[in-house]
Amino acid sequence: MSRFNQQDNLLGQSNSFLEVLEQVSQLAPLNKPVLIIGERGTGKELIAARLHYLSTRWDQSYVTLNCAALNENLLESELFGHESGAFTGASKRHEGRFERADGGTLFLDELANTSGLVQEKLLRVIEYGEFERVGGKSTVKINTRLVCATNEDLPELAEQGEFRSDLLDRLAFDVITLPPLRERKDDILMLAEHFAINMARDLEWELFSGFTKSAQETLLNHAWPGNIRELKNVVERSVYRSANAHIPVHNIILDPFSSPFRPKARIKTQDRINPASTESPQPLNQPIQESLGSADFTKNKQHSFPCDLKDLSNQFEIDLINEALKFSQFNQKKTAQMLGLTYHQLRGYLKKYNLLDSQPKQEV
Repeated sequence: MSRFNQQDNLLGQSNSFLEVLEQVSQLAPLNKPVLIIGERGTGKELIAARLHYLSTRWDQSYVTLNCAALNENLLESELFGHESGAFTGASKRHEGRFERADGGTLFLDELANTSGLVQEKLLRVIEYGEFERVGGKSTVKINTRLVCATNEDLPELAEQGEFRSDLLDRLAFDVITLPPLRERKDDILMLAEHFAINMARDLEWELFSGFTKSAQETLLNHAWPGNIRELKNVVERSVYRSANAHIPVHNIILDPFSSPFRPKARIKTQDRINPASTESPQPLNQPIQESLGSADFTKNKQHSFPCDLKDLSNQFEIDLINEALKFSQFNQKKTAQMLGLTYHQLRGYLKKYNLLDSQPKQEV
């Protein structure tokens, strides 16, 4: 990988994005651990790579690992290595990611998924620059810069005892918080054009003719819960389906499953309600249905046409979020669960609709 390969996708002109790049530039030369926080799809790995390639370690190893991809035992072995005979199948010594990144940078994604044991060993590496391989007795010394990322609320997890507060303190020499795409409106069309041109090149088109005005409005008004990753998929899909290099893309396909022939989901046997049974349904689902069932938007209404679909859709979301907030007693984590959102996505909707001020102060 060249020094700048991964930086080509870091595009943006919004103030929030430029502030992040400035923070990265200030942090890059320091041999300190950095914590990157952001929703899924916001580019955490690209920022981590930029930290490495702008540092004095740029010509050394840059090693990455997704902590959610491995169970505790495999993760410990993959991070710190193991000695021959450490466990069944360990026929020879294995060099872990910390050793492979010696002199360079190790990027750990999905940090919140690590166990207490792994967190304890991470703490020791940060404090003393040393560790022992699994099944080993000798101490291994390394000089590896650690950059970690998560889409979870680590301070809250630390308060709940689910993440070591002392490790959080060591990791958070400084924290880079990536803004979600919905807070980077000035960047959406720039990124969309970038992805569209690349897709046109993959399709061997001579040119990309741009987006129509209505297509641009669709891109700008979407909430982008999947952020830049979702934008890339949507744009590439829309360009590919337009199938014409000489006509601007007019149909933005946000949902690839939006077909009238999409089969209905099969209800699992254990989820069916047996009218003859005396057992009550699952305690979580039934009250939600009863509570949300009383909301105005669930009633069959007659609407006069023409009408503004966007306004009606926005009002639907506002009503649904308000009902869920009331049912959860304004506990935002529970509300996000009920709506199938992450905590950060819910916060984005609350900001979008100015609902933060309407909640009890003690619950915000």
